[in-house]
Amino acid sequence: MHESAIRLPLPLSNLPQLAQSVQRNCHIADARHAREMTMCNYLLEMREFYRWEHELPLAQPVPRQALGGWISQREAQWDALQSGALERLPLGGHGYEAFEVGAINTALVPHRLVYGAGYGRFGKPHFFLAQLERHERRQGLTLFVSGREYARDLSAPPAALQDGAVFLRRDALRRWLWEKVEVWGVRRADGALRSALECYGFAADAQTGLERMAEQEAEALILHELGEALAEPLLGAAWRDLIASFTGRRAEIVARAVRDNLADCLSTVPQLIEREAAGSIHFYFANFEGMRASLFPLLAMAYRRWRETGSADALRQAARAGSAHWHEAALRLLRVHQGDPAAAEKAIAAWSEDSGALAL
Repeated sequence: MHESAIRLPLPLSNLPQLAQSVQRNCHIADARHAREMTMCNYLLEMREFYRWEHELPLAQPVPRQALGGWISQREAQWDALQSGALERLPLGGHGYEAFEVGAINTALVPHRLVYGAGYGRFGKPHFFLAQLERHERRQGLTLFVSGREYARDLSAPPAALQDGAVFLRRDALRRWLWEKVEVWGVRRADGALRSALECYGFAADAQTGLERMAEQEAEALILHELGEALAEPLLGAAWRDLIASFTGRRAEIVARAVRDNLADCLSTVPQLIEREAAGSIHFYFANFEGMRASLFPLLAMAYRRWRETGSADALRQAARAGSAHWHEAALRLLRVHQGDPAAAEKAIAAWSEDSGALAL
């Protein structure tokens, strides 16, 4: 019997009503933030959201004409909802606020369901309701692993850390991975992603390769969130205040890249090396781009060295150096903010264009 078949949700009398309320909150969040994306990313996300909403197989092409009409309808729906208030969620005779995640999951977990709510990049709220496949303790954190999703917003982060809990969304992960494979398939360029797909056997059987890849990359995502948890006590509550203070995007991109690099040097990279997870190492560097890569050329050089020689020594050394460097870099950002909060955002944003003083 397939694993998901023995973990179906136990009866919850108002599951359809709960899912509808969560989905409405997702639509409200999308109404306020979805069209802030670049046009290319927006259309890619809308295509995948259509595929999820209409329960299309991942390999099935999305009909262009139907997609165009659906986008117009969805945007009209967003326009009507943009100023609406988030709904309270009906559960067990109570109405919960949308961000009461702990209390909601206390009620949902016995029904093998899980709920997530939090803020992502640039202050966008994210919500989801899903089938709970398993939950366990990892390094002092509660790990929730979910499968089929009953409600979600346009952008579906496959993993997140919130208030001592890690949420790993397997459905969202599979869709994100498949999107990466589809985009790569247009040109089939050489590089880290091709190497990762070869490790997972995509050439022989794409569907089997996807499942193998999703299983391994789920663990890589968990390792990153565990790294985020390790970074939290090093930076303290002041880090959340720093992120919340930004009004533009460039400073937040820099700050998040610094913390991501710190988390990966504390956990992801050394653990992948220790496990000799070649496919995940290749996939990590297929996604090592943007500000994270601009700030950390030493790690990219170490990856090239690993490809050339098969020795992980340079990667280990880069991770060790990065653990100290990115901790100090994050503290430097905090000192800038604490020294002059009014001028801090401009100073931090400037590093997005001239990262030399911050880079490793």
